[in-house]
Amino acid sequence: MTDAAVVPTAPPVENESVVIKLGDGRFAAELGAVAEVGRVPSVTRIPGGPGWLAGVANWRGRLLPVLDLRSLLGAPEGRLGSTARLVVLSVDGISAGIVVDSVEGTGVLGAAVEEFPAALADRGSFLLAGQVPSAEGPVAVLDTRAVLRLREQLPRARRAG
Repeated sequence: MTDAAVVPTAPPVENESVVIKLGDGRFAAELGAVAEVGRVPSVTRIPGGPGWLAGVANWRGRLLPVLDLRSLLGAPEGRLGSTARLVVLSVDGISAGIVVDSVEGTGVLGAAVEEFPAALADRGSFLLAGQVPSAEGPVAVLDTRAVLRLREQLPRARRAG
């Protein structure tokens, strides 16, 4: 009997991300947390919802909260252009979509994630894991779990009594 050859598997590629734009800022979302990217669907606003909640959308037959992080991350707000996309994040069965001005593509962030300088920390910094230097300027790395935790702040459905 011969032993089967053991082929070592390559370690998972770290920092593989989808790079998105919010205003002039470039952000990276961990590729493993991005379920899909598509055109921005029709979004229904929720009265009394927080400003970062664009609304809800029917996404592939399910109700999906749609977040607009531009106000939290210091990007200018306004109408979305023709390059706007919906990036659906999903971690541990929790999903939400974020509207972005554009998607630059996917790739491996070539450097380790660094902390933000304290002077740059603001109210939206809790959504960021840090930054990575790049030839085109720094790329802020989204903390996808923190983004999805925003769902906990959404109003809950009322049950009929």
